[in-house]
Amino acid sequence: MPRLIDDELFGRELDGRVEDPDLIEGGLRSKSFATVVDLLGYGEIEGFRKPSNTDPDTADSLDFRRDIFLDGTPIINADGSLNFQNVEVFFRSGTDDQAPLGSIDSFGPDRTENTIPVGVPILKDTSVARSITSVQDSDGNELIKLLRVTIQIPALQEFKTDGDIIGTEVKISIRITENDGTVHNPVVEDSINGKATSPYIKDYEIDLSEPTSDLQFPLTVTVIRNTDDSTSSRLQNATNLLSITTIITESQAYAGFAYVGVRFNAQEFQSFPRRMYRVKGTKIKVPHDTTIDVDNGRVIYPADYTFNGTFKTDKEWCADPAWILYDLLTTDKGFGGTDGVIDADTLDVFSFYSASAYNSELITDPITATTEPRFSCNVILNQKNDAFTLINDLCSVMRAMPFYSVGSLTLSQDRPTNTTTNTSDAQYIFTNANVSDQGFTYTSVGQKVKFTEVEVSYFDNDTQSLNFEYVSADEITALSGYTTKFGKIRKTLKSFACTSRGQANRLARWFLYTNLKEAELCSFKATLEAGVVVRPSMIIGIADTLRAGVRRGGRIKSVTNTTTIVVDDANNTDLTDENAATLSVVMPDGTTESRSISSISGTTITVSTAFSTSPQANSIWAIENSTVEFQTYRVLGIEETNHCEYNISAIIHDTNKYSQVEDTTVPANPRPITTLLDEKPSPNNATAVEQIVALDNRAVSKIFVSWEPVQGVKEYLLEFQYENDNPERLRLSRPSFELFESRLGSYTFKIKSYNTLGKLSSTTTTVSIEAEGKTALPADVQNVRIEPLSDEFVRLRFDKSTDVDVVHGGNVVIRSSNLTSGATFTNSVDVLPELSGNVSESIVPNIVNGTYILKFKDDGGRLSSGEASVVMLQTVPNAFPKLTVLEDREDNDSPPFQGAKVDCFVSDDVDGLVLGSLVTLDDVTDFDAMADFDFLGAVDITGGSYEFANTLDLGGKQPLRLRRHMVTQGFYPNDLFDKRTASIDTWTDFDAATAFNVGASLLVATTDLDPDLSVSATYGQSGTTITITKSSHGYSVGDFVVIDFTAGSATDGNYQIVSVPSSSTFTVTSTTSATISSGTSCTYGANFSQFNPFVNGTYVARGFKFRCEMDTDDPAQSIEIDQLGYTAELESRTETSIGNSGATNGLIASGTSTKSVTFTNSFFTGSTGTGVPDNTVLPSVGITIENGQAGDFFTIPSITSSGFTINVKNRDTSGNETFVNRDFKYAATGFGRGS
Repeated sequence: MPRLIDDELFGRELDGRVEDPDLIEGGLRSKSFATVVDLLGYGEIEGFRKPSNTDPDTADSLDFRRDIFLDGTPIINADGSLNFQNVEVFFRSGTDDQAPLGSIDSFGPDRTENTIPVGVPILKDTSVARSITSVQDSDGNELIKLLRVTIQIPALQEFKTDGDIIGTEVKISIRITENDGTVHNPVVEDSINGKATSPYIKDYEIDLSEPTSDLQFPLTVTVIRNTDDSTSSRLQNATNLLSITTIITESQAYAGFAYVGVRFNAQEFQSFPRRMYRVKGTKIKVPHDTTIDVDNGRVIYPADYTFNGTFKTDKEWCADPAWILYDLLTTDKGFGGTDGVIDADTLDVFSFYSASAYNSELITDPITATTEPRFSCNVILNQKNDAFTLINDLCSVMRAMPFYSVGSLTLSQDRPTNTTTNTSDAQYIFTNANVSDQGFTYTSVGQKVKFTEVEVSYFDNDTQSLNFEYVSADEITALSGYTTKFGKIRKTLKSFACTSRGQANRLARWFLYTNLKEAELCSFKATLEAGVVVRPSMIIGIADTLRAGVRRGGRIKSVTNTTTIVVDDANNTDLTDENAATLSVVMPDGTTESRSISSISGTTITVSTAFSTSPQANSIWAIENSTVEFQTYRVLGIEETNHCEYNISAIIHDTNKYSQVEDTTVPANPRPITTLLDEKPSPNNATAVEQIVALDNRAVSKIFVSWEPVQGVKEYLLEFQYENDNPERLRLSRPSFELFESRLGSYTFKIKSYNTLGKLSSTTTTVSIEAEGKTALPADVQNVRIEPLSDEFVRLRFDKSTDVDVVHGGNVVIRSSNLTSGATFTNSVDVLPELSGNVSESIVPNIVNGTYILKFKDDGGRLSSGEASVVMLQTVPNAFPKLTVLEDREDNDSPPFQGAKVDCFVSDDVDGLVLGSLVTLDDVTDFDAMADFDFLGAVDITGGSYEFANTLDLGGKQPLRLRRHMVTQGFYPNDLFDKRTASIDTWTDFDAATAFNVGASLLVATTDLDPDLSVSATYGQSGTTITITKSSHGYSVGDFVVIDFTAGSATDGNYQIVSVPSSSTFTVTSTTSATISSGTSCTYGANFSQFNPFVNGTYVARGFKFRCEMDTDDPAQSIEIDQLGYTAELESRTETSIGNSGATNGLIASGTSTKSVTFTNSFFTGSTGTGVPDNTVLPSVGITIENGQAGDFFTIPSITSSGFTINVKNRDTSGNETFVNRDFKYAATGFGRGS
């Protein structure tokens, strides 16, 4: 049967009567107790600091209540006095065999309560009932053992008529009804009497386990009021059912969990107090043969300690963040254990030890003047967080960074690599020899993230609250001046697991120092050898040639022994053994060793102390001394881009920062990493040479100035001056300079060096040169060879010019003379237009007998001083017989040169045709002073022309081979300087021995008509346009025609047709303007082509006219034509009946009478317009009769240029002759091919 627990009510006092002077006599007051259990952690912890709680059940252990704070106040003061009454505390450290709190009477068994709120008034006639459902375990056993019924009386008092207020009484009872109808009545029957002016609460706790028989759930709990309800306001005794609570009791030890139980009187607190516990935390594995400092939790490593990777058997409390992280990673509290995701074998435990050794060192902080471990971890991990964040938070406590490499998780800590000097030595070195061609890329962090103030929050154990530590860059000697430079820019940091002001202050200083002085990133691409060795957080040394200004690193060429190596280069390397120089090399195992240099000879370096083993050839070496040291960087990341290259990023690292972080008075000591800021000397070995070079396919003169580069210099100041001109200055980024279009004269060049700050060298290097510009003459033509090709052409071969101004913009001039001896450039004429200067051969007309003369001409018109020649004799292969139609020599006429002359005349002085003078007799004022009347003054530089006296007429259109005959020479008609008007720079001869600036050319014009043709026509003129009218004239634009204007005022002459409006008209242009009516009479001759250069070769036409044009570029020089003419020849030709229009398959039937045969093409038989009279060179005709009979014969009565006649007859035995029809073939051989 359920029973009332009348000896103990958990959380309420059964007897409400207490002695309290503040209450009236007989007054009632509720007295409540609260019990809370706070979980401190998972796993065994060390516990409270004082005293040792090895026997927690003893009263002496209660001193640990000094480390328990309720609303910020310790339960017990340091002197043992109590700050709170009726507070009971007990602690469990989290062992696997710890006893439950229920073993202590004051705490009772562990209870799980479920309160059912009711809040309903209880009346005499209206009881209040609530149903209680069953709660069972997995075996079906009932778990609800207790019920607590809470009754509230708002006031219990009676007002008497005399004004007195007295107490009163109210009776209640509680019954329980089982599900099967069994009633337990009453379980509680109580009378509450006394006086209460405020709500009074009373609990009734009912034990459902008595008797032992099981109750049938659900249960109905009914609360009954046995006292009549008050009907008067004077009597206040109302009752309310406040709640019913089900209680499940069990005794839990919570093995493996550390927790604290606190029971306190509610009278002491208005609400549950805020509770704080100062404890030594989780016990973890610590390295073998070590002890823990009980005051601060650091690991004490014995002197000369060697960690072998093992740990003590028993765990101990430790505040070292390295081993706390290791414990979190390897136990079931974190990521390890049986079902964990991290295996201890995958952790680089030795990296954790190295971090711990650095963490545990005792240092005296200059700010707090306290001695403490460098890093301690004091934190409660009681919030859900992702693994990556938590691991990094713990690493941040000790300035570490986790990374995964070669199958292991490794800790990389920002600590000095040399603990003796508290600095960092390079663990690997990079030079330009073991990075890609792109070299090193440097990036500075922007000013907006340059913080100069830091505020760090940390948890202060003394105040049990967050505190703040403020540090300015101005407080640190090594950072003085940064606030002035960047202004006050504050960063707020939240220190993780920090309870020390000194540690927070060091964090602030480290952040400021790192942010301000380690704010440069370096990235580069390394080779495989480095990529597999370098790891994040490693300190690397960089010997960058570009930044240092000198090359001090490369690859080892060979190794002599452990003290001597041979490096790859000495000429471009600053090999020095001065200023405490040291040699660093990468060893075969990937480590770096440094030794002092004792001597250097060429590329051989000897160190004073032997390396641990011989370095390998092709490994990396570098030199540093007190003038230029390595740049040191800490590796941030490594990324493999392919199987043989790695991208490495690193942050600049100040090796002195650790001393400066832990001692604010240590001054800045920047490393000398470059010579670029030093004043540089001016260059050595400066030279200046003049060249002719090609620029945009044009030859230009240039002066090329060069000098030996100065190490560490990127820019030079060059000043150059021509003669007395103003000097010009240029800033150059290369050790050379090119001055194009140089002139004849003196140039002076002065060179200085800039350092990186733009400061000029105090010394100057000077070099001078006497420039020629482009006035130098080209080299002579070399190795001229001749190769006959046919009777018309030969090939000339020669060495290509070596002069740029000939190859680009210049020419090869080929002249010919009909002289086989004594031929010179001046007495020869151009055999064809000038060739491009970049050729080395040319096919030229065959002059048969004579000389070819060659010169090079540069783009300024200057000819080579010498000339190359080759003599051509008539040794033409496979030459065919030719008919000389005419051999004309104008110079052999009597008198010579009888043709039309324009601005030229025949001089008796030189016995040749020469150019005229610009001075006339009318200009002469003193005839007695005239030495020569042929040459009155300067030569006419507009040139002159001579047209041959006779026109060549072949009588029909023929392929005519023409060979010119021309002998000329230049001369000075008035050999005086004053006669020369051209720039003296262009003169090719000062002694008047040769005259090169003259020339003569032979031209030819042709027509297919009779050259003596005269056609009657009419014309009209409007302005300068003359229109000729003649039906079916057959002429074309560009033809030349001689017009005789028989009427009107138009000027007779040789005109070029400019338009052909119709088949009946064509127009020419007059030099004078006039108006002449159409229909005016005129005659015109055959239409000739324009005059074209005479080139030895074959021309197809009937009529030929010839003209010689003469020119000079120098009024002091004239051209003399000594011999002038041409040879006209016709090739021999054989024609057969094959292809003849009158033949069938080459056979012609003779018929029975005289047969006339017309040649396919007519032959030349002579013409009065040539040197061959008419019909004096008839073709020969051969006949072959194909089907002849005995007695057949033939005769050829006549042969003409166009054909022949033949009689084919048979003579019988009697001598009678008769025509017979026979098939015959013919072969005619003669000259020319008429068309």
